[in-house]
Amino acid sequence: MASTAYSRPSKPPGPAPGDRRAPRLAKELGRIEPKKLGIGLVAGCCLALLTYLSFARLFAIYSPVFESTSLVMKNAPPANYTKTPGAEAQPVQEKSQVEEEKEGPDAETDPKMSNLPEATKTEDEEEATVTKPSGGDTEAKITCDENGVDEGFPYARPPVCELAGDIRISPKEKTMYFVNTSGAGPFDANGEKKIRPYARKDDFLLPGVVEVTVKSVPSPAAAPACTRRHGVPAVVFSVAGYTDNFFHDNTDVLIPLFLTASHLKGEVQLLITNFKPWWVRKFTPLLRKLSNYEVINFDEDQGVHCFEAGHLGLYRDRDLIISPHPTRNPRNYSMVDYNRFLRRAFGLPRDAPAALGEETGKKPAMLIIERKGTRKLLNLREVAALCEELGFAVSVAEAGADVRGFAERVNAADVLLAVHGAGLTNQVFLPTGAVMVQIVPWGKMDWMATNFYGQPARDMRLRYVEYYVSEEETTLKDKYPRDHYVFKNPQAIHAQGWPALAEIVMKQDVMVNVTRFKPFLLKALDELQE
Repeated sequence: MASTAYSRPSKPPGPAPGDRRAPRLAKELGRIEPKKLGIGLVAGCCLALLTYLSFARLFAIYSPVFESTSLVMKNAPPANYTKTPGAEAQPVQEKSQVEEEKEGPDAETDPKMSNLPEATKTEDEEEATVTKPSGGDTEAKITCDENGVDEGFPYARPPVCELAGDIRISPKEKTMYFVNTSGAGPFDANGEKKIRPYARKDDFLLPGVVEVTVKSVPSPAAAPACTRRHGVPAVVFSVAGYTDNFFHDNTDVLIPLFLTASHLKGEVQLLITNFKPWWVRKFTPLLRKLSNYEVINFDEDQGVHCFEAGHLGLYRDRDLIISPHPTRNPRNYSMVDYNRFLRRAFGLPRDAPAALGEETGKKPAMLIIERKGTRKLLNLREVAALCEELGFAVSVAEAGADVRGFAERVNAADVLLAVHGAGLTNQVFLPTGAVMVQIVPWGKMDWMATNFYGQPARDMRLRYVEYYVSEEETTLKDKYPRDHYVFKNPQAIHAQGWPALAEIVMKQDVMVNVTRFKPFLLKALDELQE
């Protein structure tokens, strides 16, 4: 169902037909002199032409034809968005003010409200912005953070550049022109700085990320003329790489974007390279929470967008971790702040888990994430029955493409249980103080279990319980003899690199010993009582 923001009004603005008087032209023609009649006819033709242009312009703005061909490129609402019956068409707003605390319904979470932030400016406004100079009195400045090394963590951070001054972004040329009279800055001999703005420095995937060039030019005349002037900073970033894996959606895009832009309170323009319409639709609520403006498709836009400040690339920390840092995180954001941001963006109601004993007869809710591919919990039904026996109200679900729907299920849980994998990233939707239980497969997985999910859970102020399967609880025992290095020296698998790890460790399934597992479930119950 189309958004109300793009619905054509039931009637054009103007006086109702019943308000007009009946024409008396035929009666009066005989009284008018021919010369005056000719002048009157010319004036009437002009009036008719103006009326036609007005209606043509109205149709161009509201026509469903424009909607069907450009809705995705204008940051369309999620595919499951439905128009409320009886809702009237809402005028398209250039922006909506984002507040820290909203007293009324939130347009980002209330399905009864129009959910499309900016449309286009009027023709008069666009013509004015074309001739308006960019970067009036802002001093030209560029700083780049290229300290990508993180001792103790194997993934280097990509460079990020922050600019101020006269900045002219030409997506067609994949170039950010930077008016820089001094010529100073981190540029090569050609006055250029090239960056692939994806927030994971991975040599395997970076060649597939669009390369954007910051080009230093000596004067405004050496840069292309502005076709659109923005009064807010720009953030240019990529959604290439491993996106569509929920772990990487967060670690490589959403958390870095939060870290880079959330302090701007929505007053920022996002420009996305390697544009994926389905990805933008999937995370529309989060993008709208970060920016009051429609996303610009960097791959197809033909204009020249002018700014006085901007970022090329995104700041990032470790995976699912945000730590204090003087340049990457000067405002000392934490994962608790990120979780709160997600809850507001998706309209999730619970900030804390249920307290045991607070309601008579009410059981703590446990959600078990089911895996259908690799690392399946083969005796899931037996585990679920044990959890019910211990006093949990258990539900089982598989994480899917409906991020908001699954976020609501996770937020309703007091305990989240899953085998190690991307599904555990959904801990970001748990209420603060809830419990996460990670079942860690065989294969010396302690570093990955701790750094990818365990420590992040603690940083989110969740209670964390981990269970390491024994060699008797893995299907690897059916593939390899007990004297194989898979059991004798599993660290040797890691020494062979990711291909061996993916082929051996990541493809196993587990069948936990419920007698051995029971004390860990009791610990989860104890954590809820503290």
